[in-house]
Amino acid sequence: MAPALSDGSSCPADVLVVEDDPIIAIDFEDRLFGFGVSHVRTVGSVAQALDAIGKRAPDFALLDVELIRETSFAVAERLLALKIPFVFVTGYGAEVRIPPEFSGQPRLQKPCSSDALEAALRTRGA
Repeated sequence: MAPALSDGSSCPADVLVVEDDPIIAIDFEDRLFGFGVSHVRTVGSVAQALDAIGKRAPDFALLDVELIRETSFAVAERLLALKIPFVFVTGYGAEVRIPPEFSGQPRLQKPCSSDALEAALRTRGA
């Protein structure tokens, strides 16, 4: 049986974190494990993310919008095609330009609270 979040909903077993800042990535990883996620894979680039998805599709993904010299929109396109829920994570707030095809995707503002992160996990697939 999958671990449950605080509201009793099931927790994704495998989460892909696309984040180029190692400190933030470790923080997300620690908190996801704390929620009961059994496997967290962390990558820092679009190429690494696409490779990880190709090897094994995650149940859920956190995508930092602005990576070093690139954005995570190609990863978002792949996740949408595979019907894998994801959340954009950004430190730039409303001024970050998200393409119209992703306007309905949930976003988390960095730094995000554990409550906000857990809520993002709960809303996957909704």
